[in-house]
Parts: sequence; structure tokens; C-alpha cells
Amino acid sequence: MTAHYDARETREQTAREADLFARLPEVLRAAMAAPAYAERLKGLDPAAVTSRAALEDLPVLRKSELPALHKASAPFGGFVAAAPGSFARLFTSPGPIFEPEGRQADPWRGARALFAAGFRPDDIVLNTFSYHLTPGGFIFDASARALGCAVIPAGPGNTEQQFELIEAYRPVGYSGTPDFLKILLDAAASSGRDISSIKRALVSGAAFPPSLQAEIKGRGIDAYQAFGTADLGLIAFETEAREGMVVNEDLILEIVKPGTGDPVAPGDVGEIVVTSLDPHHPWIRLALGDLTAALPGTSPCGRTNMRIKGWMGRADQTTKIKGMFVRPEQIAEIGKRHAELGRLRLIVTRQGETDAMTLRAEAAPPSDSLRDAIAASLRAITKLGGAVELVGPGTLPNDGKVIVDER
Repeated sequence: MTAHYDARETREQTAREADLFARLPEVLRAAMAAPAYAERLKGLDPAAVTSRAALEDLPVLRKSELPALHKASAPFGGFVAAAPGSFARLFTSPGPIFEPEGRQADPWRGARALFAAGFRPDDIVLNTFSYHLTPGGFIFDASARALGCAVIPAGPGNTEQQFELIEAYRPVGYSGTPDFLKILLDAAASSGRDISSIKRALVSGAAFPPSLQAEIKGRGIDAYQAFGTADLGLIAFETEAREGMVVNEDLILEIVKPGTGDPVAPGDVGEIVVTSLDPHHPWIRLALGDLTAALPGTSPCGRTNMRIKGWMGRADQTTKIKGMFVRPEQIAEIGKRHAELGRLRLIVTRQGETDAMTLRAEAAPPSDSLRDAIAASLRAITKLGGAVELVGPGTLPNDGKVIVDER
């Protein structure tokens, strides 16, 4: 058995980029057959979008906008040209957001994530993600079956029945949340049930802190993390190198300044934006609202695609100050007006019984005139007055936080 799912995982990054952007124009043409994309991309020549720089000029579609868009034009907000009946399954997620599943093999691109976690053909996998209305269970089910595994469609809950299945079928693998894996392990230990056949796991959907990682490892299970969404399936996954997560094939992942479509500096924390290359159901610059940062270099496991640190929080930091909403994109606009600034962070507090805000801005050298100019921009953009504090370059944390509400 090879160390990688296929040869595409180890190709030169320049070859991967060339392949992705050679395929992108056709995907854009397919997207523009849908009315919502046709309107958003009006006047676009798809043949001209063959680089990251060209892609950055396209508008960002925010996942937070989808519930309203789907409600206004059910079921897919006008972003899918194909008829709903052309898909294999039709799901809903909280919002509601409506998601279709394609009919192709491994429609959620998860087989290589399971492979990286040690799963192999003919393994039996206990899948505890929910199969009810939402796509989670089917994402991991379809991915495992594409790899050649047999799947126990257990879903979450009902531990006693799960123990019966585990003791009968002896699955070697687990897919589900790390929390439910711990529940199973604890319940089995307290009731004397044998689930020792489970030796590896691919977990997602919840935090997996180092303390829980160590506990699961101490119980004989080698668990790996994956990052995905109900819209896109598996986006990035952990490998045996344990150095961040490798971005999946057939996706273009960007990291942008929260509230904008502008790329962050290398290594900076920003919002994940994904473009998928499925002409049947394309996503063009879908901003997920999740934060991450890119890691430099290539993974020691030999996979050459971009690596990210994993999930680092939420990008949507919109808050209300004195009855007015202030958004990350407004803070980004201040940065555009004053190009000499580094990172920016708006701190929201209470002074007595009144909301107050202070904009901290990295600048070298600081000056009273620059401070006054930034304060004027802050008022002009947010329609609120606030203090401005200039700090040295590199002073503000690289955590993607643009607005911090300390009230």
C-alpha cells in the first residue's frame, strides 16, 4: 500500500496551480448559467480568470448570506443551474441552508482524508455522524465507501445498540465528533463492553484540544482531525506529519482579511474562502466565516498542497456600538485609506454607562497628524467617534481578530 492516496497529492505545487486555474474558466462558465452567479459575475470573461490575482477580483459570497438568499429563491438561492432532481440527495442545515449531493463517486472529496488517517480498503468503519436531513453522515459514509471500506451507519447516540454493533462487526475505524468518541469509550469502560477493535479515527465537527487528543491516544486510538463544511465536504485534513492540515485536491483555498476579499500577508490569520471545481454545483469564492493561517513549506508527509493551521475561530466579529453595527470590513476600509498601517484592532468597552471604542493601529513612525487622520476615518466610516491608539509594528496579535468586544 502506498503512503499517499494518489500521485496528485505529491505533484509539484506549480503543476497543481496550473491544473486548477486551467479548469477554473469552464467552472465559471457553468456557474454563470445560474441566475445568481450570472448577476454577481455580470460582464466577466471566464477565460481571463486563470490566476489567483484574477480570482481575487471576483466578489466574495458569504456563507452567512445564504439563509436569506435560499429563502428568497428556494432551494439554492439561484446559485445552481441544474434541477434539484439531477442530484443524488438533498439536505438542509441550520439557517436553513439547502445542500445537494452530487451523483459522482466521493462527492464530498473525503476518501483521501480517511486514507491520510490510516483507513484502508476493506476496513469496517463506525460512522456516528448524523444521517438525518443534514449531510454529515453521508459525507463520511460516501467517502469511506469510495475508499473501499464497509460502513456501519450508526449515527450519534444510543450507545447500547452501538456496543452491540461494535462487538459483532469489530470495526477498526471510527468517524464522528471527538466528543462522542469519548462518550463511547467512557460508557464502554463503565459497562464492561469491548470496543477495542477501534484503532483509528477521523474526527470533525467539534474542538479536539490537546488534552482530549492525549486521552484518546492513551486509549489506543490514533485519531486525526479533518476540517469541512456541509457545503463543500472535506476541505483540509491532518496527516501523519501532525503539522497542520493539508488542503484537499480540487479546491482553491484563499485566506483573506475578515470582511473583505483581499489576501492576508503570508502567515497572517484570516478568513477561509473556497472555490470548488465541480461544474454541476460550483462554489465561487465562498467565504466560510472561519479563521485560519497558512503554514510555510511542504508537509514532511510528502503531500505538497497548501497547509493550514486548522480552525482558529470565527471571522464574523460584527458588533453593535451605541445602537450602530460595526463590521470587520469597515475596519479593513480604514486600513485601505491609510496604507502605512499594519494590523488594526477595534476594542469595544464600557465607560460608565456608555459604549466606547478604541482603534489600535500598528504604525511606524507614529505621529499626532496620523492619529488625527485615522480618527477622522474611523468616524467617517463607522459614523461613531472613538479613540485611536498607535502601537509599534508587530504589537497586535496575529489571531485574525479585528473587533474585540470586552463589554
